[in-house]
Amino acid sequence: MNSLRRFFSKWQNGLGLLLVTFFLVIALIAPVLSPEDPENPGAIKTVGRVTDLVPHPPSEQDPLGTLPRQISVYHALVWGARSAVGFGVTVSFSVALLGILIGTISAYAGGFTSKLLMRITDAFLSFPVIAGVVLMQQLSTNVLYNFGIRIYQNGVIGLFTPAGEFTAVPPDLPRLISFLLNIDPILIAFIAFSWMPYARIMNTVVQRIKQTEFIEASRALGSGHLRLIFRHLIPNTVTPAVVLAARDVGGMVLLQATFTFIGFGESSPWGLLLIRGRDWIVNPAGIFSYWWVFLPATLALILFGIGWNLLGDGLNDALNPRTR
Repeated sequence: MNSLRRFFSKWQNGLGLLLVTFFLVIALIAPVLSPEDPENPGAIKTVGRVTDLVPHPPSEQDPLGTLPRQISVYHALVWGARSAVGFGVTVSFSVALLGILIGTISAYAGGFTSKLLMRITDAFLSFPVIAGVVLMQQLSTNVLYNFGIRIYQNGVIGLFTPAGEFTAVPPDLPRLISFLLNIDPILIAFIAFSWMPYARIMNTVVQRIKQTEFIEASRALGSGHLRLIFRHLIPNTVTPAVVLAARDVGGMVLLQATFTFIGFGESSPWGLLLIRGRDWIVNPAGIFSYWWVFLPATLALILFGIGWNLLGDGLNDALNPRTR
């Protein structure tokens, strides 16, 4: 009760929770708010003639207007919320889990193991995320190439037979190839190159707590290494990592949209909205003449990031033992 009272004592925390809840609800009921096109499911939905290259303003057919080729802004915004929640939570949970385990094991083992793991962490810290995204894209492409699969710029996917003939990819692809075709290099790169701050935090906190009396008492009572780590050390030191993970959800989604905007994949519907409408942001009719091509997606990204940052600050207030 004291934690809840501290959390809601600041209006910013309540605002963050409200924004996060809003996006979570939108993500859950996206099929109800904007049903997918049965012939072309996904976040991009055409509501008019694809040959019409002029954005149309909000109307009864589409409450937030359309982009060039009559792409529905409303549909992409709604399904973008589902994509953003799934991507942000998946990446943040994965990097937090990886960093917590590495940092805790490093601090608990000490000695050479700790130094080795921390040097590996430092090496990953010096590796830029954008280079990681390029690396993952090249790795997945090269693996597919070795399997005989070619992916062309026009989106046609086919398979070269041993005789050198090109055929359409069969529907019953091996599971590994199917997985590689659907893999998101941005997601994998973010997980591979974003866990280091968690490892650093956990290493510092666990080193401070592992010599305390209750840990020594548990060890004297015969607790094994796994029990000490998962029953005592992690539960009593994980709060900073939880706070960091909550804040990272919004940051990861913003980075995803940024990489999508500069041409690294098409995994962010909100980023795709900005790409499709960027030529209409500034035009002879004025900057805000076609406001619907950029304002809804921009506001969604801003509010999504603010919500998770405020929620992280609120969790820090509620879980910080110094404020109890």
